[in-house]
Amino acid sequence: MAVPSLQQPSFLLANLKADCVTKPFVQRCQDLVKIIDEFPAKELHPVFPWLVEMIFGSLDGSIIGWNLRCLQGRVNPTEYNTAVDFLLPSGPMMKMVYKLQAEEYRYDFPVSYLPGPVKASIHERVLPECPLYHNKIQFPSSGGQSLNLALNAFEYFMFNFAISLITQRNYPVGQYFSTSDSAYFILVDKYLSWFLPTEGTVPPPPSPNPGCSAPSPTPSSSFQRSPTVPFTSYGIHASNSLLKRQVSHQPMVNADPAAQEIWRSETMLQVFVEMWLHHYSLEMYQKMQLPQTKESFNPTEEHVLVVRLLVKHLHAFSNSLKPDPVSPSTHSQTTSPLEEFKRVVIPRFVQQKLYIFLQHCFGHWPLDASFRAVLEMWLSYLQPWRYSLEKQPQGIDPLSRIVPEKWAPFVQENLLMYTKLFQGYLNRALRMDLVSPKNALMIFRVSKVFAQPNLPEMIQKGEQLFLEMEHVIPHRQHRIYLSPTFGGSYLSSRQPTITDTCYKVKSHVYSLEGQDCQYKQMFGTDVRNLVLRLAQLIGQAQQTAKSISEQTNETYTSRSFLSWLGFGSSDMNGSYTGNDLDEMGHDNIRKTDEYLEKALEYLCQIFRQLNASQLTHLMANFETARDENGKKQLPDCIMSENKLFLTPLGRYQIINGLRHFDIQYQGDPELQPIRSFENATLVRLLFRLSSALNERFTHRMNAVCSREGFVSRFCCYHLTIPTLAEHSPSNGMTDPQSPRIRLRFLASYRTLLSLLLLYFVASLLSIGPMTCSILLLIGYLLYATVMTLLTASPKPHQH
Repeated sequence: MAVPSLQQPSFLLANLKADCVTKPFVQRCQDLVKIIDEFPAKELHPVFPWLVEMIFGSLDGSIIGWNLRCLQGRVNPTEYNTAVDFLLPSGPMMKMVYKLQAEEYRYDFPVSYLPGPVKASIHERVLPECPLYHNKIQFPSSGGQSLNLALNAFEYFMFNFAISLITQRNYPVGQYFSTSDSAYFILVDKYLSWFLPTEGTVPPPPSPNPGCSAPSPTPSSSFQRSPTVPFTSYGIHASNSLLKRQVSHQPMVNADPAAQEIWRSETMLQVFVEMWLHHYSLEMYQKMQLPQTKESFNPTEEHVLVVRLLVKHLHAFSNSLKPDPVSPSTHSQTTSPLEEFKRVVIPRFVQQKLYIFLQHCFGHWPLDASFRAVLEMWLSYLQPWRYSLEKQPQGIDPLSRIVPEKWAPFVQENLLMYTKLFQGYLNRALRMDLVSPKNALMIFRVSKVFAQPNLPEMIQKGEQLFLEMEHVIPHRQHRIYLSPTFGGSYLSSRQPTITDTCYKVKSHVYSLEGQDCQYKQMFGTDVRNLVLRLAQLIGQAQQTAKSISEQTNETYTSRSFLSWLGFGSSDMNGSYTGNDLDEMGHDNIRKTDEYLEKALEYLCQIFRQLNASQLTHLMANFETARDENGKKQLPDCIMSENKLFLTPLGRYQIINGLRHFDIQYQGDPELQPIRSFENATLVRLLFRLSSALNERFTHRMNAVCSREGFVSRFCCYHLTIPTLAEHSPSNGMTDPQSPRIRLRFLASYRTLLSLLLLYFVASLLSIGPMTCSILLLIGYLLYATVMTLLTASPKPHQH
């Protein structure tokens, strides 16, 4: 190790720090390119940790760095292109990494910033299973509490790059950005394409000295040989007690030349998986199911989108595996480490950690539309055939093609990813507002993916294989099943080969859920009942969407020109439906109905036990009934002696806008609270004026309205209103109130604006204010006369 105990002050580092204050970003990067090319590794060594911090920010989040997560090409193309070119796998920064790598420099990374399970394991003096941490843990020489990892330049760069995604930064307020267009997202894609190529091999690192071959560093990866056990990378341990190896006894091994081909690929992938996914161990995951357990890590939508990019690329990388040769001997002699790496990259590196990560997201993510990111990541993992290099027929929906039978082993060996997570999503869907178009789209997406031809049969076959094992081997506690983590190296000759597909399915389930797990079948009775409940809610959501659409149409069509001017009846008792569909337009309402209708159709295809007649009968029993006025029933309640009590179903119906109480104001309209569309001063003044007029002329108005004839009906049309008894017939009071003058409608902003527009138009037509007022009065009298004649009985008129 070339790290001196006391380093001399670096004048190069001091100059670079000064340039950060005086020079612009692009010029600083140009200077860095020259410095990396001209200076030796000894001079670059003290600069490297500072430069990494300046690029990715500090580990505690106090320094933002280059802000790669917010750097957008469309917003700032110059800085964006400069940063991306500098950090490319073949760029200047990686050249600096390889220079320092050749000299075997080491850099300290605090253990306190590692994921929770790894940090806890190291503090307990237990060596983590991932070989990424082997031979790197350094204890403080003076007996301090701080622990560090001694990383080479490549590992240190990748650790800081990966952790910058999950480090909370104090970004400027009001700064919005698209994750898929950010410099960080693009660089992740570039690194994956470079170090995990789908075609060809991993490009070798450039030589630090021209004319000389690049020395091979000693990677601390899992590809290492010993004289007796070749490539024991992941380690087979007979029992869990052997897993607790003391950190002080870290094995020292020599580098294997055959493994040098892909050590950077394996290191990068291990760093990404550890820093992005390994935040919950199996034990922690089981504890987090308890309601009193506090969450230790909360992933963000940006984090999930980057993990989805990793999952998609790993599928493409794994699917680029060349077909196996016919002869086993030929296979052992000609298969390269990269091809073997492709064979097991998902089950050995990703499967367990991704499953626990998804389980946490399904159980703790908010019930809003942002869950779409988690959903798409999950669906991407479930469909490796979508990322196959085989040419697909043009013009055919990828989700409508039959899933080839060759993917049956993948489905069976990832059975919990399909079955248990599907049940977890069902539980989420039953608590979501399915009237929302975004939530309806998620239901549609899940049902469409699982309804792909031949996929339900594959899942059901996997469950049958698992259940067959229950009958063949009743005492499962006496059998040890190998998990992807404890299954040994994929290049190890001592790895037990499991030929029975049943054992593989059993091993997968028990390795993720434990030996004592109680497996719930996806095609069993319990899940079928959940699907029936979901179908009921989908039907109710469809009825709600249609009802809102009809109410919106009626509202728009019922507004006549005169009512818009303020002379028609204004609804002072409007009710809120509890949903925002009326603000999103008819197109989104139509999409919601289409998504839900197709989701029901796909659910019938997935679960063959459900048929159209059964769903029709279900909807007939649970569909929201309507009364003779076209309004919904009340929410589900329990009648007591004096009042109604909402049931849990009733609360759910109100929250999701499925049903609501018909609440109306039943008092004197003149005494209603002042509305937002009314002028408060005018309301009070007009109330005083109308009260004075009513007090003075009440006897005359009563006399006029009590007569027979057209004049009496005309006055009643304007001066009487429905009584409280008419809203509550059970009271037995049906006599109308005494006629009253009501002028509150003149305080409405709509009425005032309408009158102002009329006078403005009249002035353009050379009609004076007095003439306009007379014409307006004559027009209204004609309108009121017609309405009075058309009224069979005296009807009230409300303003």
